[in-house]
Amino acid sequence: MIEIIPAIDLIDGKCVRLSQGDYNQKTVYNENPVEVAKMFADAGIRRLHLVDLDGAKAHHIVNHKVLEAITNSTDLIVDFGGGLKSDDDLRIAFECGASMVTGGSIAVKNPDIFSSWITKFGGDKIILGADVKEEKIAVGGWLETTELDLMPFIINYMQQGISKVICTDISKDGMLQGPALELYKKMLAEKPDMYLIASGGVSSIRDIELLHEAAIPAVITGKAIYEGKIKLAELTRLIIKA
Repeated sequence: MIEIIPAIDLIDGKCVRLSQGDYNQKTVYNENPVEVAKMFADAGIRRLHLVDLDGAKAHHIVNHKVLEAITNSTDLIVDFGGGLKSDDDLRIAFECGASMVTGGSIAVKNPDIFSSWITKFGGDKIILGADVKEEKIAVGGWLETTELDLMPFIINYMQQGISKVICTDISKDGMLQGPALELYKKMLAEKPDMYLIASGGVSSIRDIELLHEAAIPAVITGKAIYEGKIKLAELTRLIIKA
């Protein structure tokens, strides 16, 4: 069964969601992200995608105390991202309980640093974040589309030891209009050994089932859960079924 990874995005220590990465389109869903994480754990979820949106703006880790509180309060395997720019940021994230960290913009703008993380911490600890628009890599909170083609960008880092890739189609994220299924199929056809984590657009259990049927290894979902489009009980049934 596809691995289901709920997302918690953090601003001011609160659980929020943005639409298409726009900080002006922010909805606060819960004042206490630790409570949300516990709900996911109680539902049988094993993984959590935790994003420090304050850190992404500040260009350094900010919400590490929330990360620490979640890892101390649950058995969730947490991958943490948002604003990680230095070895010190990674040290803090790992010390606060992150099992993995995700790097996106830094893999574009500072490839030497990102490559050094793969060497220093191992490819199993570093997830490549590949935000994409029309198969071109986007950075800077999605404000900037580069000329980097998606698959050569990913393959370069897979050759360095990366195996896990979070791919977010920014036209889909937060819009509840379905995931970029054809894009993901195309990616896996080219690189079947990639542990592809689909992100963006998931609006229903059926979307998750379609991704599973397409042999996508994992999916991140956030807004659909918070807005009641997907019930935790439904996720529990899928997990039990698997």
